[in-house]
Amino acid sequence: MNNSDHIDSDKATHIYDAVIAIPCLNEEKYIKDIVASVIAESADINVMIVIVDGQSKDSTYMIAKALADDHENIEVMLNPKRLQSAAINLVASKFGDAAPFLIRLDAHARYPHGFCKTLIEEQKKTGAASVVVSMNSIGENPVQIAIAAAQNSKMGNGGSLHRQVGQNGSWVDHGHHALFKTDVFKSLGGYDESFSHNEDAEYDHRVIMAGHKIWLTGETYLDYFPRKSFMSLFQQYSNFGKGRAKTIFKHKIRPKPRQMIPAFILPVLLVGLFGIIHPFFLIPFYSWSLACLCYGLFLSYEHKDWRVIMSGFAMMVMHLGWSCGFWEGVSIYSGKDKLSDSSL
Repeated sequence: MNNSDHIDSDKATHIYDAVIAIPCLNEEKYIKDIVASVIAESADINVMIVIVDGQSKDSTYMIAKALADDHENIEVMLNPKRLQSAAINLVASKFGDAAPFLIRLDAHARYPHGFCKTLIEEQKKTGAASVVVSMNSIGENPVQIAIAAAQNSKMGNGGSLHRQVGQNGSWVDHGHHALFKTDVFKSLGGYDESFSHNEDAEYDHRVIMAGHKIWLTGETYLDYFPRKSFMSLFQQYSNFGKGRAKTIFKHKIRPKPRQMIPAFILPVLLVGLFGIIHPFFLIPFYSWSLACLCYGLFLSYEHKDWRVIMSGFAMMVMHLGWSCGFWEGVSIYSGKDKLSDSSL
């Protein structure tokens, strides 16, 4: 199928308050709810909703097409590259002239009423090139609940402002992507599609370097549904670490200390192998493990939920995954003088 077969030219030339891009892949469980949350705002703002399907193997595409048939302001596109970065760039390319703002919604999340309207109001109040939001992880089964608690905790997220719901609005250098000024997004080339992960932080770096500002709003946030297994969590954070390494070497930047602390976990694990020679080498590993597991106990007590007790182990998985991915990225990108850029 060709994307152009599914694009209504009238929709691409109509002017809206915002174009909303929803990249998705196998999200049959969530796609209806997220679209419904946007449709509910139609009385307040005039939006074009573009669902970009990365060739889902479940019924996501058929659900999206049915929604488009029922609503004039919904369009469905195919994303053969399957990456979120490519999906957003595709929408910006096809519908970039249709609205002053481009809003990114993730299918694997839940948004409060008035989310998009609030973003637009915050941009108009601040003049920011991007408006970003905080994330609140929530779970539906014991493992996911434990992972959510770990991601919401300071030991799990390193104290990132955009992982702390309830903060006042502030200027930041990174946050969870929500709204872009379309002209700025296009002028900077959009996302670098060579990034499968960390494309948001890489884009934010270019925003700051170009002299623009990023506003983390305290007026709204999103609920995020994390991975449902420790194996998939490890892979996700491995990808995050690898993406961070690529950003560092592409722009030759010095990472923040809180970003680098997890990088030492793999070396700590390797040093622990020498414990067969002397127990002294196991001290760093035992210290890290004990800290995570005890913090998990504390969170379980704080939440008054026994399922949260596994959050300590979830933190260990997140830290180790990030560290493994980071050092893999270092081995891949450190010897390259210039990394390829695949943008708009």
